Amino acid sequence: MDQQDIARIRALMEYEANRTEPPKAFPDLPDIPGGRYTDPRFYELEMQHIWRKSWLLAAHMDELPEPGCFRLWDNVGQPVVLVHADSGAINAFYNTCSHRGAPIVTEREGRKPRLTCKYHGWSYSHDGELLAIRDPEDFRNLDFSCRGLNRIRCERFGNLIFVNFDEQAPTLLEWLGPIADEWKEFQFDKCRLTGKHIFDLDCNYKIAMEANTEVYHVPSIHPKTVAPGLDHRRNVNTLYPNGHGRMIAPGRTPGVFEELGENIREITTVGEIARTCTQSYGIFPNWVSPLNHWRLPPLLFWPNGIDKCRLETWTMVHDWGDGPAPEVGDFWTTPDGSELGVVLQEDTQFGAFIQKSMESHGFKGVPLSYQEARIYHWNQAADRMIGIENIPPELRVAQVIGEEWMYPNDPRLEEIAKMQAEAVASRRDAG
Repeated sequence: MDQQDIARIRALMEYEANRTEPPKAFPDLPDIPGGRYTDPRFYELEMQHIWRKSWLLAAHMDELPEPGCFRLWDNVGQPVVLVHADSGAINAFYNTCSHRGAPIVTEREGRKPRLTCKYHGWSYSHDGELLAIRDPEDFRNLDFSCRGLNRIRCERFGNLIFVNFDEQAPTLLEWLGPIADEWKEFQFDKCRLTGKHIFDLDCNYKIAMEANTEVYHVPSIHPKTVAPGLDHRRNVNTLYPNGHGRMIAPGRTPGVFEELGENIREITTVGEIARTCTQSYGIFPNWVSPLNHWRLPPLLFWPNGIDKCRLETWTMVHDWGDGPAPEVGDFWTTPDGSELGVVLQEDTQFGAFIQKSMESHGFKGVPLSYQEARIYHWNQAADRMIGIENIPPELRVAQVIGEEWMYPNDPRLEEIAKMQAEAVASRRDAG
């Protein structure tokens, strides 16, 4: 961020701290229908559209470090194999042999010179080409060129590997939009993976994810952990195209975000805001992450049924070079990765109870506050991706947050400029 961006954010923080109502230009948010958390029809629409058309973080280059390395991935119900090709490219294919549909690989990860189906021995290159078959004399006119593995779109952002099942989707950089430029300061091309764990939760993935996309809950849920170091009344939400969002909340005391250990290399290119504030991004549909000059720790929320989900915790740090890897535990868990850390336990402790409560006849919908606008923004984007006409009317959200609130637009800045002009005029008149 340049100094002008920093000045805008600081001004918005003071605006948020001093306002007595939502911004005048901000729309009233209709209730989010309760069925979006409990209705099988909406869950099926999400699986059919959202999870097949979005860019999804699947792996880190440290998990596929050399040519020939492969890794299975099935977080959204589709069998995918990721492969590090000899060219250096990372390819993604359906883990399905083009002969009889058997899985090409059954191990979770490994390294092979070629991918060979154990059922009948058909083998493929790391680029998905069919190389050889057993007993070729038993086939007539088998065209190898159209019998390769079925490819899935796969693109990288630095060392992060994303997949997308939709051939018509925008590129990954187009999907991220201006966030891709903002993320340059974090040097994702030099990040290393030091922790990754998965935890099963008994609630819809949105219930778990939404607890990490607003600060309205901080004084209640985190009174002794997050709240003392986070000034939630100065939190600034920013909405981006494609359902993405960002929150920036300053620390209450200097140095609160400094690293406590001595093993991590600082990301020196990170600027003032991420050093002094919680700068957290929500990337549609399931990434939530604070990013700073010490750690890059995304949380990923995956559907595992309408009332269950899987929480994937990552911890990445700056490349430590040729020396030994630093002893850095998962930012979000206990040191051995067996349990969620205190903060995430606080965030997830009510998930199962909320799910049961939402399934009751007494739950109709969610009235969101202005501070929870990122949740509404996510739901608007979800409906557009599904196709509003495909959603039963009683499960839709109204498209009330318009383009005027999409970055770089921000009506709050106009309100601030107006107040500043009025203050200058008042001082001039008084003098």
